Amino acid sequence: MPHDVNLIATIAAGFGLAMIFGFIAAYLRMPPLVGYLVAGILIGPATPGFVADMSLAMQLAEIGVMLLMFGVGLHFSLTDLMAVKRIAIPGAIAQIIVAVSLGAAVALIWEWKLTEAILFGLCLSVASTVVLLRALEAKGILKSVTGQIAVGWLIVEDLVMIMALVLLPALANFTSTEGTEIATEASRKDLLIAIGWTLAKVSAFIALMLVVGRRVLPRALWLVARLGSRELFTLTVLACALGVAFGAAKLFDVSFALGAFFAGMMMRESEYSHRAAEESLPLRDAFAVLFFVSVGMLFEPSVIWTQPLKLLLVVLIIVFGKTLAAIAIVLLFRYPLHTALTVGASLAQIGEFSFILAGLAISLKLLPMEGQSLILAAALISIALNSALFSGITPLHAWLLKKSAIARKLELRHDPLTELPMSTPQTSLTGQVVLVGYGRVGQRIAIALRQHNIAFVVAEENRAIVEALRDEGVSAVSGDATTAEVLIQAHISRAALLVISTPDTIAARKMVEIARTLNPAVNVLLTAHSEEEARLMEAESLGTVLLGENELAKGLTAHILDRFGVKNTHSIKNSHT
Repeated sequence: MPHDVNLIATIAAGFGLAMIFGFIAAYLRMPPLVGYLVAGILIGPATPGFVADMSLAMQLAEIGVMLLMFGVGLHFSLTDLMAVKRIAIPGAIAQIIVAVSLGAAVALIWEWKLTEAILFGLCLSVASTVVLLRALEAKGILKSVTGQIAVGWLIVEDLVMIMALVLLPALANFTSTEGTEIATEASRKDLLIAIGWTLAKVSAFIALMLVVGRRVLPRALWLVARLGSRELFTLTVLACALGVAFGAAKLFDVSFALGAFFAGMMMRESEYSHRAAEESLPLRDAFAVLFFVSVGMLFEPSVIWTQPLKLLLVVLIIVFGKTLAAIAIVLLFRYPLHTALTVGASLAQIGEFSFILAGLAISLKLLPMEGQSLILAAALISIALNSALFSGITPLHAWLLKKSAIARKLELRHDPLTELPMSTPQTSLTGQVVLVGYGRVGQRIAIALRQHNIAFVVAEENRAIVEALRDEGVSAVSGDATTAEVLIQAHISRAALLVISTPDTIAARKMVEIARTLNPAVNVLLTAHSEEEARLMEAESLGTVLLGENELAKGLTAHILDRFGVKNTHSIKNSHT
C-alpha cells in the first residue's frame, strides 16, 4: 500500500459526506449543494476530526471551476438572451448596482477599505446558476416567459462576473498591501494601462477562439464522433475544455474560468454539442461537487456566533435587497406582479460565481477572510431559504391582491400592449385563429396562416415579442392567456379556433376552460409531449391533441411513400380528439 494517499482520502471523504448530506438536503426539499457545502465544513480545518488536504482540495476545486464554466459556455444561448434583452440587460445591471451599493455600504460601515467593500458587494450581486435553473425546473416554468427573463438576467450577471474575474488581477497589481485605493496620478495611469493591456490580451484570446476555435473544436468533435468510440468522444470533450482553459491561462494570462467558458461556447457551434454536454455531464457534476465541498472547507463556522449582526445584514441584502430591486425593475417594465415576484425570488440567493470571485479576491489580498466566511454563510442560508421563497410566491400574490390596493392597481394598470389597437379591422376579429404562444412552434404556425391569408391574433407574455409583431402589422396582445382579460382582448368570443402552442399542460387546461366559457363553440388545437399527457387531455375532452412524435412519424412516412410513388392510404394515428 502506498503511504501517500492524501488525494484518495480527500476525494473519498468529500464524495462520501457530500452524498450523505446532499441526500439529507434533498430530503428536506433544499438544493443538494447545501449538503455539499456542509460536507466541506466537516472535513475542513475549522471542525474537529479528519481534515482533508487543503492544497489538493483547492486544485480539485479549480478543475471543478473549469468544468462548471465549460458547462455554462455549452448552454450559453445568445438567442435566449436576445429574446428578453429589453428587460434582462438593464434589469440585471441595475440590480447589480443596487446589490454592490448595499454590500459596499455595510462593509464601509464596518470600516473596510473601499476596494474590499466594492468586491464584497459584487460577490453578493450574482445568483447561483445551479440553484436558479433547478428551482425553475421544479416549478415547470423554465421555458415560460418568466423563466426566460430569469435565465436571461442570470446570463447578464454571469457575463459581468466574468469581466470582473478578468480585471481583478490587474487591479490587484496596483493596490497597496493595505488595500487602499490608488493614490497618485501616475499610479492611476499605470492602472489604466494595465487594464488596457489585460483587455487586449483577453480580446486576442477571444479573437483566436472565434477565428480558430470556432472551426477547430467543432471539427475535432466531428472527426472523433465518426470513429464511434464513446469514451474517446468524452475524452476529447474534456481535453478540449481543460486544454483551452490551461492554454488561455498560460499564453494570455486569462483565468481558467474564462478559458473554459469560451471552450464551451465554441463547442456549442458543433452539431454534436448536445452530445458533448450529455457525455461530459457526469464528470462535470462530480467535480462540481468537489468544488462546493472545497468551498465549504474554507468556511469558518465561528462567524455565525461571533458576527451574527453582520451575517444577518448580508442575508437581508441577498434575500430582500436584491429581491425587492428585481421586483421593482420587472414592474417598471410593466410585467405582471406574479412575474415580478417569481423573478425576484429566483435571484434571492448567491452561489458558485460568488465563491469563485471571493476566492480570487482572497488570493489577491483584496478581500479579508471575514468577508469570505460571511459570503459562504450567507450563501448557505439564502440557498436553504430559496425553496421556501418559491413556495410562498402564489399565496403571497393572492394575499397582496386581497389586502393591497397598490398591488391590485399594479395588476390591473393600463398597458397599451394588453389591448388591441382601435385600428384593428373588425373583419380580422371574427372567425379568426387565436394563437397562444409565439415560440418556435407558434412562429411556424403564424407564417403558414399569413401565407394563406387566414386572420389570427397572437397572445404572448413576452412584451418585446408583442411590440415586434405590432411593428410588422400583426394583431397581438401581451399577457397571460390563463386570464380571461387576455383572451377577451384576443376576441376569443368570436374566434373559430384556439391554438395553444405553449408546453404548459396545466396552463392549457385553464385556457381551454376560459375559452369555452366565453365561446362554447370554439374549436381547440393543442400539443402534447408524451402519450400519457395526450391521453389525459383526451380524457378531459380539451380538444384536438397533436403528439410531436406521431406528427414527425407521419411526416417521415409521407415523404418515404412519396419517394417510392406509393399513395398514402394508411395514416398514422397522430391525434387524440
